[in-house]
Amino acid sequence: MNLNIQHVKKYFTFCKIVFFTFAFQSFTCQSQQNMITPPYLQKGDTVALLATARKNIDDNLKPTIDLLHSWGLEAVVGSSIGLDYHQLAGTDEQRAADFQKQLDNPNIKAIWCVRGGYGTVRMLDLLDFTKFKQHPKWVIGFSDVTVLHNHLNTMGYKSIHGIMPVTIPRATPAAINSMKAGLFGEPLSYSIPAHNMNRFGQGTGELVGGNLSILYSLLGSPSAIDCKDKILFIEDLDEYLYHIDRMMMNLRRNGCIENLKGIIIGGMTKMKDNEIPWGKNALEIIDDVTKKYNIPVIFNFPAGHIQDNRALIMGNTISIEVNASGSTVVFQK
Repeated sequence: MNLNIQHVKKYFTFCKIVFFTFAFQSFTCQSQQNMITPPYLQKGDTVALLATARKNIDDNLKPTIDLLHSWGLEAVVGSSIGLDYHQLAGTDEQRAADFQKQLDNPNIKAIWCVRGGYGTVRMLDLLDFTKFKQHPKWVIGFSDVTVLHNHLNTMGYKSIHGIMPVTIPRATPAAINSMKAGLFGEPLSYSIPAHNMNRFGQGTGELVGGNLSILYSLLGSPSAIDCKDKILFIEDLDEYLYHIDRMMMNLRRNGCIENLKGIIIGGMTKMKDNEIPWGKNALEIIDDVTKKYNIPVIFNFPAGHIQDNRALIMGNTISIEVNASGSTVVFQK
């Protein structure tokens, strides 16, 4: 009799372990997918155009405004456009005030940063996201706007990495159409031709990342992304090859790469070398730093400082598959 009671107790203990293990895994999965999606745009909505970094003093926004009108949207030009403070679009306080105004206005449904450069991080700590949390909206851009993508990710909000107003005249139709799809909540997926450096496999996780130099600069700050179980996208422009190696090594030593579910490599554009060559190009450097990890890697993805800069919904759960015939990237709803 006592033996049977012991068996029953062991059985219920085992059941409890199984239950709590499953519950914990379910909670973890839900927490990874609990990113907040700002409302998708509808015809009649208004998009604010502003500068968070390099100045924009040229009369160059008409193509963007015309594009927004063709989508049934309205445009508001922020007060930072036209400001000239050395390299920047006004002082840190002026750029932050413009961004804050658009954040706080519930009638603004998206903020489209007109260009990159450098300077977004200088105004970041001047911002108050209280009203943004009450009325979330899309923040759009790439390059230096990675600062905002990463900061919003730590807050639990999605954003869109893609073309900016100054790049629209040279952007491909595919890049422009993908931006519209992302903003209006249309299905978003990509099929990418095979690359000889791709590493095969499948992975599902939250998409994080952006410009590699910005990711590197944010490590150790409150805006640094958590890489665990994520899919990392990186791209860069005009960097020395040994800088690429240094930044990738920093990601690895911070435990980012080993915890990923996959990596997507965008444009590594206009890379530079020293008089004494580094010995590897940018893609070979990335391959060298990441090859010890058993995760799928997509090279030559169409995003970054290139004309075919496809939209990526940062913070969205995506599924990737890499095989001999090519790669697929599917954004889950």
